[in-house]
Amino acid sequence: MPKQQLRGLKLSNRDLDFLVETVSPEVTDKFRLKQIIREDENFRTKFISDEKAFKRVMDDEEILLKISPTLLFEILLRKTVHVLEKTSYTFEKTTTMRIPVFDTKDIVELLTQESLLLYLAEMLSSFTRINSYTISFRAGKGIWRKIRFNDMDIKSLESFCEVVEEEYRYVFYKRIADICLFTLGLFPEYVERDYRYPVSGKARPDIPTKARISPEVYEQEGRKFYRLAAEHPSAKQQDISEVFWALHESFQKAKKPLNFISEHYLHHQKHTLFG
Repeated sequence: MPKQQLRGLKLSNRDLDFLVETVSPEVTDKFRLKQIIREDENFRTKFISDEKAFKRVMDDEEILLKISPTLLFEILLRKTVHVLEKTSYTFEKTTTMRIPVFDTKDIVELLTQESLLLYLAEMLSSFTRINSYTISFRAGKGIWRKIRFNDMDIKSLESFCEVVEEEYRYVFYKRIADICLFTLGLFPEYVERDYRYPVSGKARPDIPTKARISPEVYEQEGRKFYRLAAEHPSAKQQDISEVFWALHESFQKAKKPLNFISEHYLHHQKHTLFG
């Protein structure tokens, strides 16, 4: 997504109705208020950050029938920034304990990059729908092959990167990196449980249909593919390289607000939100 589009993700009429009805229900000229929200970035941010908007999305179990996933995650990210500004540490979990890490200042500083926060909101929303594909490609003279994959399957996406020309690899680089950040951010407990035995902490063996991926490899691959995305000409044309470089350099910090959202705001809803 071009950076100019990230500066204020477009709000649908349904999103605008929700914000106006929730934050300023007493306003009579709602059309004019929605117009101001669309046109004034600071005013838009203030509205989305309002405590009344956060409380309503938390109280309404059917919120995604009323607003877009992107708005939901932007509200949660902005609330997370507000909470972490008043906190001195986050927790990192091992198999046996929770360790406090005094890193909230760095995390808040990262999320004050508006284009990065908006990218995370859009990225999270992309995982509320998983698409499957079958693509045919020419492997040699008279030889055609098919690759079947879904856009949550890292190994298939990496395999596809190897057979397409460089100019077409950007979307795959970006998606692989996003999967790594999303998985470690929203489902860190799944990654640990899938890779290690809970008591001994030893790695589980691979099975024929699935290679297990450790948390460390998820992070390595995430950093690697954000770098590849940042270096790709398409990212430079879309003016989004800076966002990818920031995620490459601060991957560990970027997953922390997602961990916070997963633990404090989504609870069991994340399995419904993300299928």
